[in-house]
Amino acid sequence: MTAERGAARIVRLDAMEYADAVPELAELFADVVADGGSLGFVSPFGPDDAAAWWRSRAAAVADGALTVWVALDDGGVRGTIALARADKPNARHRAEVVKLMVHPGARGRGLGRALLATAEEAAAEEGLGLLMLDTETDSSGERLYTAAGWTRYGVVPDYAADPEGTLRDCSFFWKRVG
Repeated sequence: MTAERGAARIVRLDAMEYADAVPELAELFADVVADGGSLGFVSPFGPDDAAAWWRSRAAAVADGALTVWVALDDGGVRGTIALARADKPNARHRAEVVKLMVHPGARGRGLGRALLATAEEAAAEEGLGLLMLDTETDSSGERLYTAAGWTRYGVVPDYAADPEGTLRDCSFFWKRVG
């Protein structure tokens, strides 16, 4: 699935494309964490660490448990988002939005909103009716999700450390799609 969203193309990666994209995804991930993005890792976190994390998800991409999209422009991968499907039989109607990130140099162009809309549309087409996610409270991500119609259902204080190791609150969201 490829969609034109502004100046970037959003492409759904199959297993082979995913493997080929790991180096660029790793650079993106390392740059976002270096810029303060709270994505589950603390500094130091470089491209090698990020590549290892992305490679560890390859089996999930291959078996369909994880779908990954990238936003591409002439400079390469500028953003990404993924849908992680629940593995429990009673939860197959929902998925989690994970690792939405936009390169610091590509922000302000609507890529985050476009990636989020792409994942929401794909989930609805697939018959998934409920999406969930979490993000650092008072972050740009929280503002994006609120503006996109997501419902915050709670905040957990000191939930996770930011890249510098400072504990931060986390907001949890849900949205019905389809």
